[in-house]
Amino acid sequence: MYPRTERTTATRMRDRMSYDEAVAHAVLDEAYHCTVGFTVDGEPRLLPTLHVRVGNTLYLHGSTGSRPLLAARDEAGLPVCVAVTLLDGLVYARSQFNHSANYRSVVAHGTARLVTDEQEKRDVLTALVEKVAAGRSTDSRPPSRRELAETAVLALPLREVSVRARASGANDDPADLDLPYWAGVLPLRLTPGAPEPADGVTAPVPAYLRPARSPWLDPVALRGEHVVLEPLDLSHAEELYAALDDEEVWRYVGSPRPGGADEMAGYVRAALDAHHRGVRTPWVQRCAVTGAVVGTTSYYQPDPELRTVEIGYTQLGRPWWRTGINTEAKLLLLTRAFEELDAIRVTWQTSTLNERSQRAIERLGATREGTLRSNRRRADGTWRQSALYSMLAEEWPSAHATLRERLRPAVPAAS
Repeated sequence: MYPRTERTTATRMRDRMSYDEAVAHAVLDEAYHCTVGFTVDGEPRLLPTLHVRVGNTLYLHGSTGSRPLLAARDEAGLPVCVAVTLLDGLVYARSQFNHSANYRSVVAHGTARLVTDEQEKRDVLTALVEKVAAGRSTDSRPPSRRELAETAVLALPLREVSVRARASGANDDPADLDLPYWAGVLPLRLTPGAPEPADGVTAPVPAYLRPARSPWLDPVALRGEHVVLEPLDLSHAEELYAALDDEEVWRYVGSPRPGGADEMAGYVRAALDAHHRGVRTPWVQRCAVTGAVVGTTSYYQPDPELRTVEIGYTQLGRPWWRTGINTEAKLLLLTRAFEELDAIRVTWQTSTLNERSQRAIERLGATREGTLRSNRRRADGTWRQSALYSMLAEEWPSAHATLRERLRPAVPAAS
């Protein structure tokens, strides 16, 4: 427990206060930024910055030219007050006066020192990078001596620390309880979006930036003799555009045909956003022989509870039609669905006008269940009629054997 001091003892709402070290550390570790308060020439200053906790010391990131860092060069250090707040929800009461917020906050007082030891500074900056993403420090270039000299770090011993928190519902006055207004809590949370690579990046999104999800949403790499399925990424956009730039490939697709690599990037970004929302698991298809990007495919609307998934959004460049790539890609996806995810049902949908796609699905061993009327909107705004196919777990062994046989190289006839 942190000791109570004159600066950390609350004068109101004391029931919201805590001095527990573990609670304070948890808030500091969850927050990515803080606000540092200090005085310059007798005037108050507030500086938002990044922080990282190492043990019982809070380290603050800054530039060697900033005011607090210049002031901290003095041997006496720099008196500061650091505040961190995590907003957890908005509280709606029947009366405006009783509206509030749920939150967790930490305030720390003390004298910060400038970190001058080079090794301590390197260790702190490594810890800060690791806080951003575990494993990132070994997946990026460390600072050069010049960059290290341009970076300043303040160290604040955590000795005078208090926590204030609220985690409850509306606190209406008894006289207001019969008022006909909605009251309750709107939870808030910080959630990461889909990673957006910088220009020129060709490396795939690292695993530590992908959200932890159900295996049904994990686009694991799948490898065969004809095709490799790897997680779809924005870095694939240019090659994917080149492979699919064919009117015939887009004839029955709901999305408009991209007019260039930038528009294809938008198509990929939409797929990644759908993955982030948990409704699609997208792969890019590569030729296993040449390594060229040749198309894309996905799981769609995976449902672990019902143990069902749809295979869709499949597009393959025309030069690779009837090469074994599509057949093996479906074999890999079906094998993962039935044998790794323990699915009991896999489905497909395709336009009733797309005879080629329907025959391809039937060759996989799927059964047509019927027609879904006007269930998909086309790029031109009209509605598509979809042929619905399925394969059940008990049908998989026979289909698996048939697909393996189709992929077996032909044996030359004896002369």
